Amino acid sequence: MTNMTSKIALITGGTKGIGYAVCKKLCSLGVHVIMSGRDSSKLRKAVNSLKYDGHVIEGLLLDITDNESIHCARNYVRNKYGHLDILVNNAAIRVEQYGKAPSEQPLSEWLKTFNTNLFGTISITNALLEPVKSSPSGRIINVSSLLGSTTTHTHKDSYTYSDDFKSLPAYSASKAALNSWCVHLAYELRNTDVIVCSIHPGYTRTDLNDGHGDQDPEAASENIVAACLESDRTTNGTFLYNGKKLPW
Repeated sequence: MTNMTSKIALITGGTKGIGYAVCKKLCSLGVHVIMSGRDSSKLRKAVNSLKYDGHVIEGLLLDITDNESIHCARNYVRNKYGHLDILVNNAAIRVEQYGKAPSEQPLSEWLKTFNTNLFGTISITNALLEPVKSSPSGRIINVSSLLGSTTTHTHKDSYTYSDDFKSLPAYSASKAALNSWCVHLAYELRNTDVIVCSIHPGYTRTDLNDGHGDQDPEAASENIVAACLESDRTTNGTFLYNGKKLPW
């Protein structure tokens, strides 16, 4: 395990749900957290709530679908810190409606979903890659989903094998593509000190899931933070849930 004291972490989509819980957990471990979000009022409120509890945290206004916003975030991290120890790619959206058949989902929903869940994540990661590589133990943690496992989608005993979850083709495909990109990036960074992995946080009660799930965001954050702590390089380029490898 890696010592977290005095490390710097940036979490995208950090103002609520799993992202907020990850920020809170990392703060409790002594990490200097940069919470990012695209809504300034929500960001200020979330940061202040953790500062009130005595945590070291700052907010960074960031929209991962906006090139200028990404450019500003990169410059902020590079100029203020020079490196970044942990990047948690948590920001994601789900715009599809439960119950619709895949063929009924309009292309506009696919484009909007991929713009955030895949293209936005790739853009912010590429922008912050040099600061992460400048860390002696850089970590890039992609918050994915079991819905991104094509193998699991075909298992009839999986909760993903249902009408509800088969009505989320764009979200599922965006996470499958995210997992594929994780493998490619991990290969690129295989001879560096950076570890890249995808994490299934578990079926979590969040706004994205309309409040449904088997666990709260705090439980999900334990899984993600464990990956941030991991020093075993065999996890590079893997898809994990509670430390166990999942099928692609």
